[in-house]
Amino acid sequence: MIRAILVEGDGTATHGDVSLVERWRKSTDSYLWLDLQGEPLARERELLEAFDCHPLAIDDAHRDRHPPKIEEFEGHTLIIYRGIGSFDAELNFVPQRVAFFVGERFLLSLHPDTALSLDRLYGAEGERLLRRSPEHVALRAMYLSAGFYLDSLLQFENQLSDLEDGLVEGGDDALMRLLIGYRSRLVKMRRVFNYHVGITQELTAYDYAHLPRDVDETLHAINDVHERFERLHSLTQMYYDICGDLIDGYISLSSHQLNITMRLLTVITAIFIPLTFLAGIYGMNFAHMPELGYRYGYFVLLGVMLAIAVGLVWLFRRIRWL
Repeated sequence: MIRAILVEGDGTATHGDVSLVERWRKSTDSYLWLDLQGEPLARERELLEAFDCHPLAIDDAHRDRHPPKIEEFEGHTLIIYRGIGSFDAELNFVPQRVAFFVGERFLLSLHPDTALSLDRLYGAEGERLLRRSPEHVALRAMYLSAGFYLDSLLQFENQLSDLEDGLVEGGDDALMRLLIGYRSRLVKMRRVFNYHVGITQELTAYDYAHLPRDVDETLHAINDVHERFERLHSLTQMYYDICGDLIDGYISLSSHQLNITMRLLTVITAIFIPLTFLAGIYGMNFAHMPELGYRYGYFVLLGVMLAIAVGLVWLFRRIRWL
């Protein structure tokens, strides 16, 4: 799918497709946003080359597992970041590779599938931002994408609080597996946000021809995106640590319960070992055991065994093992 917004010098906005490119070329004071979704690679390359995009930049934009980055080329700036296809409070998310080619009067966006932030921008808000300059559309798309992540993360915070309460009241292995799953997803998200923070740090620290820091509005937009990505990175790190603490807490509780069980078994074993020893001795079938002839030998043995058992129970209670 190819869609486009053309803003002409008088502020008039027109929505259409690739046919607007020719009108944009003829009007030197117009801005164009061309969005390419799921187009064949050959077709995308043809359109990008028509805008004099650098071949290396095109290769990077078409590489499936290319990490987020920003790089300046002659005539345009390339931004690759992970947008969002879908996300929920369970931290199940489908990242969407999005590439921006930001030029002096144009913005080209490439993504293989639906990108929520771009769909939201394609309308009145996209027109308004494009009237300022193409980079404002790109920065706003990144800001909105971070907002979708942020909304779901804040919903997850409530769920994490419920998990913590459930662990205190009585955790089980199912809860443990759930926490480990969340922790694994948070690691992946933290890696993505770390790349994104690196992009905005570059934008705030260095001058890019098509994202000028000396323009107050552009600098403000860059700072907004940077602050949001930093917050996402810090939140994922915090939630990762909380999940780790909950897992460690569950393991500690389980170990404590196991220690209590082992202590009880140790007490039982310690009580029955001497009793079993005495029973074993007098259960042997030797022909000559003088004390077996004693009339009250059975009762004496029972008394000794009872005294040993009571004494050991008293001892274990004294040292607080029972």
